[in-house]
Amino acid sequence: MTDRTLGPGSTLGIVGGGQLGRMIALAAANYGLKVHVYAPDRDSPAFDVAARTTCAAYDDPQALADFAQSVDVVTYEFENIPHATADILARHAPLHPNARALSTTQDRLSEKEFINGLGIPTAPFQAVDTPDDLDRAIAAIGLPAVLKTRRFGYDGKGQRILRERAEGDRNALFAEFGGAPLILEGFVPFEREVSVVGARARDGSFAAFDLCENEHRDHILALTRVPAPGLAPETGRAALDIAKRIADALDYVGVLAVEMFLVREDGAERLVVNEIAPRVHNSGHWTIEGALTSQFAQHVRAVCGWPLGDPARTGGLPVEMRNLIGAQADDWHALLAEPGAHLHLYGKGEARPGRKMGHVTRLGSEPVG
Repeated sequence: MTDRTLGPGSTLGIVGGGQLGRMIALAAANYGLKVHVYAPDRDSPAFDVAARTTCAAYDDPQALADFAQSVDVVTYEFENIPHATADILARHAPLHPNARALSTTQDRLSEKEFINGLGIPTAPFQAVDTPDDLDRAIAAIGLPAVLKTRRFGYDGKGQRILRERAEGDRNALFAEFGGAPLILEGFVPFEREVSVVGARARDGSFAAFDLCENEHRDHILALTRVPAPGLAPETGRAALDIAKRIADALDYVGVLAVEMFLVREDGAERLVVNEIAPRVHNSGHWTIEGALTSQFAQHVRAVCGWPLGDPARTGGLPVEMRNLIGAQADDWHALLAEPGAHLHLYGKGEARPGRKMGHVTRLGSEPVG
């Protein structure tokens, strides 16, 4: 499918109806674009802000084809789109990011092999398809380690920490994962978790936001600080270079995030890539108020064939973004009354434990970095 540069009044198709799709749609509206959202859940938050919606399954070929034919370009807000779905969409409309980015990042094994192939370090890893494979992987990597499903799983789902070789029956352990292909990843003795959110345009130009520091609680992102405090300038430059190398190698178009571990050895800082997210990312939500161009606006620019915007922080100010998980969103009234707090609620119904209901962003008062 041939790409063309879109103009205001064109229609952007978004696959997935969660909060990421909602915020992409809001950014697109600011550029005079119409948005058509495709999702299987009638209560999808992105439906509330879209000009047109399709509520259908991701394996409905006719609905997918009709959707793709109704828009000028298709993007997606999550990476677990079935390969067959991506193929159908790409036959009827330009698809960004491309199907290769999806297939590479959907499988943790292929993702790590791809990253290592670029000369970029990851945690040590081994494919695990049988109990005997697990024994060999443990012998090669050692314990503790993390056993994960190769596909799907996020926010701590689909994984188990193994601390001792004799921990439980191997067959019972495999049964926990329902027979899914697995990967064993060695522990990385990291000092903190960081990420880079960057964008690559159709012409190959690249722009990245400042390196973020992320704090997780119960495997869910709780807090992002920008710029990541106390790091050597060369570490920030190295992180942005890693993200660019990955985007270039995938011929990527759109926003992606690269999550990394910061390791300190003998006083020196070193980066180890954890995973790639081929989409806008939770650790980039601060950019709505905290950067001259938000990650959502940047994504829209990239997939529409437009120039990328300036990723610099607004006024050079430090920024903090805090997720509102579950009942934390009940404090919305107090947050609205707080000077300098920028509240975003995602329009979700039930505030279940562990569910991302919104976020709040605060900009500092003194420029840094």
